Amino acid sequence: MPDLTVRGGVGGRVDTEIEVKRSRFLCRLVRVESEDAARAVIEEARKEHWNARHHCSAFVLGSARDPAQVRRSNEDGEPSGTAGRPMLEALEGRGFIDCVAVVSRYFGGTLLGAGGLVRAYSEAVLTTIDEAHAQGRVVARERRELFTLALSHTDAGRIEAELRQRGVLILGTDYGRDAVLRIADDDATRLAAIVAGVTAGGSALETAGQEWVDAPL
Repeated sequence: MPDLTVRGGVGGRVDTEIEVKRSRFLCRLVRVESEDAARAVIEEARKEHWNARHHCSAFVLGSARDPAQVRRSNEDGEPSGTAGRPMLEALEGRGFIDCVAVVSRYFGGTLLGAGGLVRAYSEAVLTTIDEAHAQGRVVARERRELFTLALSHTDAGRIEAELRQRGVLILGTDYGRDAVLRIADDDATRLAAIVAGVTAGGSALETAGQEWVDAPL
C-alpha cells in the first residue's frame, strides 16, 4: 500500500461530521510535519469546540517503511482503547501518514458502550478520508530521484507542458539566466528518453539527490 496524505502541503485540511445516537462527531484531518504541529492542531480543535466533551486524536508521522515512524493516539477521557486507538488504526489501515486526525465529540445523551465508541470514532476518521478522496485531496508520498533541466526562457513553458502531458512530475521552476525545471522521477532511463524526445536532444538532465515528494494517485 502506498503512503498517502492530504494534498496541499502542510496545513491541508478536510472536515466532516457524523451523528450517532444524537452524539455529534466532528473530525478534522490536517497535514502536519512534526509532533508539535500535530499537537497545535489538537489544541486548536479544543479551543474552537470548547464545549465538546472529548477531543480525541491520532497522528502518524513518517513513512510506514521507516522504523522511526511516529504514531500517537489519545483517548481524552473516553474509555481506554475506544477512541484514539481506533482512530490511529483507521489512519494506518488506509495508509495515511504525515497527518493528524482530531474528533471532537458533542455528547447526545445516550451512552454508546465500548463497541459503539470504537465504531463511531473509527467511522468519523474513515468518513473524512473518504471525503478527502472524493474531493481529489489525496496524494501519494514517495521518495524519488531529483533532477534539474536547464532550458532557455523561450522554450521552458512549451517543454514543461509537454513533460507534464507525458506524466513527468515537475516540482517547480527556478528562473535565472536559464529556466531550470526541478523534476522528480523514479525511472531515470525513461525520464531521459522523454526529455531527449521533447527537447530534440538539446538539453540534458542533471541529478540532484533524492526527496520525499507529493505524487498524484
